[in-house]
This record gives sequence, C-alpha cells and structure tokens, in this order.
Amino acid sequence: MSEPRIRVYLDEAPDPVIDQRPPTEIALDTKRLADGEHGLRIEAQDATGQVGVRRLRFQVRNGPGITVSGLGDGTVVHGTLRFMVNAFGAEEPFEPHRAESPSPIPVWVWVLSLLIVAWTAWYVATLWSVPADYAKTPTYSTSMNPFK
Repeated sequence: MSEPRIRVYLDEAPDPVIDQRPPTEIALDTKRLADGEHGLRIEAQDATGQVGVRRLRFQVRNGPGITVSGLGDGTVVHGTLRFMVNAFGAEEPFEPHRAESPSPIPVWVWVLSLLIVAWTAWYVATLWSVPADYAKTPTYSTSMNPFK
C-alpha cells in the first residue's frame, strides 16, 4: 500500500511544484509567471497506487491591460495602417486621460440620433397646431406675444 499523494506540475515541468497528502490547499503566485497561457497537470494517487490525472489551462495577466483601437485580430489590411494602443496597470496611480481608451462613436448612435431628429421635425411640422378652443387663450394669443 502506498500513501495518497497530490502532485501538481506547472507547464510540463518534470518536478512537481506541490507534492502533499490530500486534501491540500495550493497558493500559486502568478507574479512569478510570465504573462500568457500556462497549464497545470494535477496527479492524484490513492492508497492502492492508482493515479488520476487532470489538466487545466489558464491565462496569466499580471502586466498592464492592453487595448487596441482600430485594428482587430486577423484583420486584412492594406495601405497605411493607423491604430491606437493603450496600456494601464491596476497598480498604477489613476490617471483619467489614460484610464479609458477612446474609440469612435458607433454608427448605431448616429443612426438613432438622426431618427430622433427626423421624428421631432415631423412631429413639429404635422402636429403643432393649436386647437381652436385654446387659440384665444393668453398662452397662445398673439396679443400676449412680446415679439410681434
């Protein structure tokens, strides 16, 4: 009979980063890892010597967040290529002009704004008539209008 063990291997390394009896809690400091994709191979051995294996992939992003405006992944381009790159880290002091990446106003906002302006113009042109019952009230009467 063997002793139950849990072994955790990082990025296909031959030696485990953890080799303990179950149950165990693991604290993996990702600040020592390069940003990018990494993997864990977890091997659990029971008292009979049987071994189970589980693999987990994860992304490390300890560096500043990077945004790119004006160029997408896999985009086909030609001519002069202009795009904006911004990076902002969580541990940097807050600077409002760097906190957000500017981007153009989406087309749907322009279309919606145009529709609202067109509807307002239509409404004013077709439905802005004073009912006869109110035409002689001080609110609508021309005698109360100081501009006439």
